[in-house]
Amino acid sequence: MNLRLFTTAEKRRKALKKHFGISLNDIGFFSLDESSASSRNCENMIGATQVPLGIAGPLKIQNSKGRNQNYYIPLATTEGALVASVNRGCKAITQSGGANSLSHRVGITRGPVFYTGSILKSNELYRWLKKNEMKLMDTSRKTSGHIKLEKFDVRTLGPYVFARFYFNTQDAMGMNMATIATTDLCNLIEKETRSKCLSVAGNFDIDKKPAWLNFINNRGFKVWAECVLKKEVVKEVLKTTPEKFFEVWLAKCMIGSAMAGSLGFNAQYANIISAMFIATGQDPAHVVEGSMGITTAKVLKNGDLLASVYLPSLEVGTVGGGTGLATQQEALSILGVYGTGRTERFAEIIGASVLAGEISLISSLSEGSLATAHRKLGRGKK
Repeated sequence: MNLRLFTTAEKRRKALKKHFGISLNDIGFFSLDESSASSRNCENMIGATQVPLGIAGPLKIQNSKGRNQNYYIPLATTEGALVASVNRGCKAITQSGGANSLSHRVGITRGPVFYTGSILKSNELYRWLKKNEMKLMDTSRKTSGHIKLEKFDVRTLGPYVFARFYFNTQDAMGMNMATIATTDLCNLIEKETRSKCLSVAGNFDIDKKPAWLNFINNRGFKVWAECVLKKEVVKEVLKTTPEKFFEVWLAKCMIGSAMAGSLGFNAQYANIISAMFIATGQDPAHVVEGSMGITTAKVLKNGDLLASVYLPSLEVGTVGGGTGLATQQEALSILGVYGTGRTERFAEIIGASVLAGEISLISSLSEGSLATAHRKLGRGKK
């Protein structure tokens, strides 16, 4: 079957139905704009896969600008009990006065690899790159008015030179822009140094793979969120105690993660990030970087519980890519972050939502209710 012969989703769907002798009626039922999605988001489109969308909240957050606001968190998931768990975490945080959340833009990265032929030539290229920083920045600006090269790192290994360019892509996540700008930079570098660019992406970026480089040097946004949970709220809402919470946090997130050689010293960042990414049109593959991070906990002298999360590499945008799809726009609108000038706020909301998920799961583990919740909510049993 030659898919090139079929020019619309409906025609491809009919061909597949005939070829396999199956029904694709549900895949063919969708509300998104086919012409836009098939030209911008998905090739050989045959329809759409639907994921249940739930809502958690309210979650009271004070952002980096000192503004307090209640948010309702859209979560697209097929995992029963996840939305209920985040909802409970939101309740505990809000009843305790809310969470503080901060973000810092690091920039999306793209990292080409060059072949020079010798360590001497590699050193020459290294020195040229460091000397011509302004020329590289000027070249990147010509790519688009929405992208700016902020800084770059360079590493050499034998006849190979790896560069890691950090781009400010404003309100877009910006991977496409960064790739185009990096290609222009590579063309300039090849022309002026006679080095050969082997690949515009040489894994020094590092994109959609877990790595300590992104953990330490960051990528996209780095985000912090914290709250002080009142001991009464921990008991009444989370059904545990600060002391039990701390004990499980230490054993699981710290010791257990170290035993496993994990890059994620946390309970379930990936659950919340993937659910929010799918709901809001982010690239789900970037959950890999988002899953890294550290959760901390401390029982205060008055018996309250201080909890925080740190996400070193969160790649998000409020324009471009999947954010242009109708249902994803609506989910972003629930958060009040669709459009320009709202990406930092969006990152901070995700951070606080991750905190809510961490608080609820660790509490559940500390009082032994995880299996009960999944038996009831994950299997539809009463």
